[in-house]
Amino acid sequence: MSTGTSHKPKGTLAPLKNVAAMLTLAERLIERAPHLPGLGVFNGYSGYGKTFAAIYLQNKKDALRVEIGDSWTRLTLIRAIMKELGVHDPKGTVPKLTEMAIERLAMPGHPPLLIDEADKAVDKGFIEIIREIHEATQVPIILIGEEELPSKLQRSERTHNRVLEWVAAQPCDLEDTQLLARLFVPEGLSYSDDFLERNRHKSAGRARRITVNIEKAIEWARVHNIANLDSFPDSEFYTGEPPARARRAA
Repeated sequence: MSTGTSHKPKGTLAPLKNVAAMLTLAERLIERAPHLPGLGVFNGYSGYGKTFAAIYLQNKKDALRVEIGDSWTRLTLIRAIMKELGVHDPKGTVPKLTEMAIERLAMPGHPPLLIDEADKAVDKGFIEIIREIHEATQVPIILIGEEELPSKLQRSERTHNRVLEWVAAQPCDLEDTQLLARLFVPEGLSYSDDFLERNRHKSAGRARRITVNIEKAIEWARVHNIANLDSFPDSEFYTGEPPARARRAA
């Protein structure tokens, strides 16, 4: 039987396999030969921990990270990049701001630029700005998105051809789930690998759902004054499925 430990900083998520894969991808881009392209793609299903991995890399490598929103335009994107570069209130046209960003990012040894929700850059038709920035600076850029991102990038052949590494995020295995439990289950509560495997299965290997279910089990144990999570009912796991509609009485 495993015993829970006190909460720890999220920076200790490094051992999660998707976090390690993101770090390896960044190292590959940073250390590539000068004649090789420096775009990388990290894609996978929602909830697999891609943002966890990006935030860890951001802290570990002092990387810049922007997360594209639904309402963003070319101007919003380049302004966000400029803000990450330390410009508090960037003003100007898209070409002018892009030129300013290129000037700063072209500095030798500049840390990577992470573009989260990169699918939206393709869908909205401004992925070419990201390619332009990479071409002009050779800064490592990691495009992070959903499982369809690689196929979407085929719409932009020039961008697709400049991807050096493609990495697909993987569902959590038992070892990852054990790590998440060690991070989030407080002292005084215990659990077995059976509980963790049930959680992993019900959560479809999604780190976000696994974490949600750990918190649900903790609260359930508190309410029922139980010190072990193994009795947490299968029916209480969050699976992402909407609740079944109750039938009306005839």
